[in-house]
Amino acid sequence: MVFDAIIVGCGVLWTLAYLLIIRQGFLDRTYGMPLAALCANLSWEFVFAFVYPHDLPQRMVNVVWFSFDLVILVQLLLYGPREFSDMPKRLFYAACALTLVTAFGAVLTITLQFDDFDGAYSAFGQNLMMSVLFVTMLYTRRSMRGQSVSIAALKMGGTALASFAFYFFNPDYESSVLLPFLYVAILVFDGVYVGATVALARRERGAKRHNSV
Repeated sequence: MVFDAIIVGCGVLWTLAYLLIIRQGFLDRTYGMPLAALCANLSWEFVFAFVYPHDLPQRMVNVVWFSFDLVILVQLLLYGPREFSDMPKRLFYAACALTLVTAFGAVLTITLQFDDFDGAYSAFGQNLMMSVLFVTMLYTRRSMRGQSVSIAALKMGGTALASFAFYFFNPDYESSVLLPFLYVAILVFDGVYVGATVALARRERGAKRHNSV
């Protein structure tokens, strides 16, 4: 009961993050989630919504997230070539397809290898990758395009709630030494991302005020 309530809270925060990512992407005419992270998310949500569906309410959360990620995928296909202007469009789209197929295979085989039909190992593993890639994307773009402090904070809060729920209220993983490491590592990189977005947002606001004088 407590576990499900916390997971619902996680779902709410991540859903808000998805909505803000989509909104900011259309406003800035870019995509707001790194390619590999998006492909991993799509694969995880598809597997645990349709291939090995979770119980309610998580299954419905997975379906909602999958729908949002499809919108972000459309943004990636529309605006992505601008972010990789030195890469031919055909090569960019081929790279997207290859990444998606690889991510799906990784999620599926990790699930089967570890007999983990809750999807915890693949979920937190890809969350760590995602947290690192968001920091990398911010550094590469050197701007807040497609990103915001609110997105960073919601992302951090949603994953922190999931980590809390699995650590304290899911006895199936109490013997795991890998998951606690992932919880902490994700929190560290999410904290770095929040701090970096705050600093960059302040810098951009300062630059706008300076230019308007």
